[in-house]
Amino acid sequence: MLDPVKLEHFRNLISLSAADGKIEVAERKSLARIATSLGIPSDRLEVMLTHAHEYVYLVPQNNRNREQQLVQMIDIALVDGNFSPSERELIKSVAHKLGFTFQEAEVIIENYLRGK
Repeated sequence: MLDPVKLEHFRNLISLSAADGKIEVAERKSLARIATSLGIPSDRLEVMLTHAHEYVYLVPQNNRNREQQLVQMIDIALVDGNFSPSERELIKSVAHKLGFTFQEAEVIIENYLRGK
């Protein structure tokens, strides 16, 4: 059974990926890879992607909570033990939507990876 917290964070990742009105092909591929490693069936992923615009995601109001959310998403991307370049770009894109610069996102990612 899938951990409900990880599922919720994955749903947030989808929601933030779709925040600009579309999910790019590279984002879709990364989401599919992460879904597979989380044990989310492809048909369920397709339903989630189709309904991405319906998910309500409130961006945390303070930097600490935004960074915590980003770290949790990085953790989900690493669930299979691999952090591919496309997953890294997806996380940086999501970080940007959370209000981080791409440079700030890169620092958070590097600090997280060093701590692992």
